[in-house]
Amino acid sequence: MRSADVLCAQLDCGSAVAVVEVDWFGEGSGHIWADVFDCQGNETHLSQCGISSWSRAACSHKHDAGVICNRSSVAFHEGRVRLSGGSECQGEVEIYFRQDWRRVLLDSWSLSEASVLCRQLGCGSVLNYRSSPSTTEHKHMCVTGHTEARLVNGPDSCSGRVELQYLSEWGTVCAVGWDMRAADVLCAQLDCGSAVAVVEVDWFREGSGHIWADVFDCQGNETHLSQCGISSWSRAACSHKHDGGVICNGSSVAFHEGRVRLSGGSECQGEVEIYFRQDWRRVLLDSWSLSEASVLCRQLGCGSVLNYRSSPSTTEHKHMCVTGFSCSGSEAHLGNCSSAQPVNCSSGEQLYITCSGNQHNTYQ
Repeated sequence: MRSADVLCAQLDCGSAVAVVEVDWFGEGSGHIWADVFDCQGNETHLSQCGISSWSRAACSHKHDAGVICNRSSVAFHEGRVRLSGGSECQGEVEIYFRQDWRRVLLDSWSLSEASVLCRQLGCGSVLNYRSSPSTTEHKHMCVTGHTEARLVNGPDSCSGRVELQYLSEWGTVCAVGWDMRAADVLCAQLDCGSAVAVVEVDWFREGSGHIWADVFDCQGNETHLSQCGISSWSRAACSHKHDGGVICNGSSVAFHEGRVRLSGGSECQGEVEIYFRQDWRRVLLDSWSLSEASVLCRQLGCGSVLNYRSSPSTTEHKHMCVTGFSCSGSEAHLGNCSSAQPVNCSSGEQLYITCSGNQHNTYQ
């Protein structure tokens, strides 16, 4: 939604109402760009956002994305509600969702949602809500929400693969359906603090069974995922190879992740290594600038950066390196910069850095 907000502003179309799937506007043709935009929401053009890449292997025109801005006629209708089969303030709940009226399933409902609905209709406060006496299927599509959540396959209950329960069935979710705001809400819901990272399947391995294709639009101040808006990512794009995970700061994983060290030199000079995805990884030079170098020296307690260059070492480091850091330079910790990505070490030169603390023997 933050990237969509920036795009709508760029197009003079206001702000974003929804990020939608291919079934809204049909498939495109030609090239597919696999860019993932890391926008803060205050940019006026997508070129001002950080960019990383989603695997092109996971992309086809069946995954073409769309956006609805609030100056579109579509935005006026989406999300309207009505009550049918009763009176103006009593009846079966229907919501205008994806260009059609849909019934709402009771399993996703609580007093909170009922109160919002009555307020939206100008019908005062809620008296009660219950199962509808109607048993007819409503155009084969209804709207629902999940009931429980958990993190599994991690070292503790505050990190792991995300699994949600709908009624009695547990299932995994797509990594593309998660951002840090949704992860923050989940961590708070599980009494695990706030989110440190949203991670992919290589962290906590593939799940099994059902795959939920929910995409959560959270503002970050919610205490439960059920309070966030929900849309759907195409299930065709989801498999257990895309199962998403979350690390909360209440997990033991969070303590180790993002630590840095210098090897092959001295305490404030050497080849840069970062603890990333539960192992020490070298950092590639191609993703590095003075901003990242300044943050690293500060994190190590080694003063300011003197220089950084290609490492004299040519050995591969466990076949996995890290690239893609993007810091402003003011951060106290590399973990506060935009997320990095794992790559094969043979794809670039590795980083060697010298901080000023090394020259003045002010070892930390």
